[in-house]
This record gives sequence, structure tokens and C-alpha cells, in this order.
Amino acid sequence: MTRDRQRFEFAYRPGDIVCRPGCVADLSSICARHGWERALVVCGTTVGSTPAVMDPIREGLGDRLAGVFDETTPEKYLGTAVEGVKRARAVDADVLVAVGGGSSLDVAKVMATLTTHDDDPETVGERAVAEASLSLESGTPLPVVAVPTTLAGADLSTVAGVTFALDADAERPASGGVGGDRLMPAALCYDADLYRTTPESILTASAMNGFDKGIEALYTSNSTPVTDGTAARGLRLLRSGLSTLREDPMDADDLDDVLAGIVCVQYGISEPGAYKLSIVHAFGHGFSRNYDAHQGVVHGIVAPHVLRYLFEHVDGRRDLLAEALGVDTAGLDAGATAEAVVDAVADVRDDLGLPARLRTIDGLARSDLDDVAERIIDDALMGTVPDGLDPTVDDVRAVLDAAW
Repeated sequence: MTRDRQRFEFAYRPGDIVCRPGCVADLSSICARHGWERALVVCGTTVGSTPAVMDPIREGLGDRLAGVFDETTPEKYLGTAVEGVKRARAVDADVLVAVGGGSSLDVAKVMATLTTHDDDPETVGERAVAEASLSLESGTPLPVVAVPTTLAGADLSTVAGVTFALDADAERPASGGVGGDRLMPAALCYDADLYRTTPESILTASAMNGFDKGIEALYTSNSTPVTDGTAARGLRLLRSGLSTLREDPMDADDLDDVLAGIVCVQYGISEPGAYKLSIVHAFGHGFSRNYDAHQGVVHGIVAPHVLRYLFEHVDGRRDLLAEALGVDTAGLDAGATAEAVVDAVADVRDDLGLPARLRTIDGLARSDLDDVAERIIDDALMGTVPDGLDPTVDDVRAVLDAAW
């Protein structure tokens, strides 16, 4: 039986959110308000060596800057987090300031998770690799301040991905995640000036990933009236502003819309016990381990085909999606409304300049799609598909073939 969406629970406690140009200048004030004295910046080497990003961060933290750990990588190795905790303890840090994309934000949350254990981080790391699992224990995690510079939406979240390996030499390491409401960043700074430093290709791909969070929040089986409102508003803001990401310079008002939109589509998505991402993200995860393709690129390719499959089997809240995407449904029947939603999502991908076919992914052969389909079906996010949808491996493979 389909549940009544007006009967719901919503337990979500986001950190303090600041969204305006130049807001990282307030980092010291944010720390002071929370009682933090020594901040360790967590980032990748590119961000760490980019003065246009790091200078405002350093100036914003002032005397509270205890050090910089600039060793995060897209692989999000557990070993990186272990080294990060050792660095945090060496400088006596009492807060982590994660700067950059989803990798740095996730590594900071994994570091915070490690600090809840009584054992030293190396011992915990070795055990986690052996068990391919890392738990959030009863200790108090180091707090995290998130300063994202991409639009994938890994920031306003209580979860983080991790690769269970101590270094890059591990063969076929397991991947997984950590989660818990105590991993929500205590403060989040969305500074338009920092986003202007991000390469266009990274910004546009991450925007597609973030945009799809809003799409999925509307049709997931875990949706609530609260997330309906924030996701729908976020999609409208994103659609109005995303085209500026390919402009030089980006329009200030449009960029404001984009950042406000990315905050809205994330709001409530990682509510503990009621995660709201779904089948499109499961498809993305099917490619994440074995192919060097940004998740947003994969999403851009597969999302229209996944949505078409979804609408063939369930309503998928197509009317609400159409409204959120600004689709005029006057005179359209249910089938035409669904196709108009699919077209609107494809238009966003095309406006962002992303590829439209799986065959463009380096290293991917059509013969690989059977294995990809199996990984997609096994993904945990298949558990949040809309009521009445029951994907099979054959269904998933057909969608992949359509996207080839």
C-alpha cells in the first residue's frame, strides 16, 4: 500500500548555514561562537596550492589557524583520514575546516569518525580495513566546518564515503561509508568568491550531481512535505542560474541562485534513517569505482533514461517535478508530462555542456555493462526507489543500453 505522504517524521538538524560572497571572512567569528581555538584545514593539494582559495581561508581564520592538511584525494582512502587525525592531534586541533569538493568534505567526516574511538587512529584504521567497516562510536567527534567549492552536495549531510585502504597500493579495496547525525557539519559557508576559482568542468559536472539530488528528493519513497518544499524551490533556483556556470565572468545574481538552490536541494536529504537519494545515484555508484568519470557526468548521461524508465512503471510525482522544473503542462496528458520532465532534465545537462552518451566515458566498453548493472542493483539506494518500482538487472541493463 502506498503511504500517506502527509503522515511523516522529520528529524534533521543542519549546522549553521551562511550563504553570501566573502563569508569565509567570518570563519574566526564562527569558531569563536562555538568555542573553537585551533582549526586544521582539510583539503586537496590543488586547493591547498591555490592562493585565491587559501588566502581568504587563512585570513578568515586568523590566529585560529593551527595548520593545513592538504592530502585528500578523490579516492578518499581511509589511510588519508588516519594521517589527517594524526596531524590534527599533532597541532592540537579542536575543529576541522574542510575546504573543496566532496572528497575533502568526506575525508574530514571520516576523520571525525575516527576521533570517536578510544584506540589510536592507526589501530582503528587497520581494523576498519580488515572488516571493511567503520563505525561512529560513543566518543565526541571533532567538529567540522564545511567550506564547499563544488556543487555536488556532499556538505549539508550526515554521511561520507570512504575507500577501505590505507594507501593506493591496495588491490581492489572495498568501498563504503560512515554516517550518523553527529557528522553533520556544525557550520557551513557557501562563498561565491571561492566557487569562482573552481574549474568550469568540475563546477558543471558537480552541478548536475547536485541538481539530481533535488529531482530524487521529490520521488523517493522517503520524501516528506518539508523536503518537497525545499527540493522544489532548489530546483527552480538552479534552473534559473545554472547557465552562468559556463560564463566568464559568472553573473553574481545567477550564482547566488545556484548556491541558494544547492543548499535547498540538499536540505533534509541525509536525514538519519530516511536517506532521500535514489535510483539515479545508484546508477552513478555503478560506475564510481572502476571508471575515471565524475559522478555528475554519469548522472547527466543516465538521468533522462532512468527517469523515462521510472515513469513507464510509476507516476514518479511527475506533476510536482514538472512544476519544480518550470514545465508548462497545460493540455498535456500523463505521458506527455513525463516526457516533458525528461526533456527538461536533458536540457539542464546540455546547458552544462556535459556528454549525453555512456560511450564517451574513457575505458568503458559496452561489454562492461553487465557488471555495471549488477553493481547498480546491489546498491543500497535501490532501497529508496518510489513505491511500486521493482527494478531488475535486465531493466537496469536496458536503461544502460539506451544511454550507450
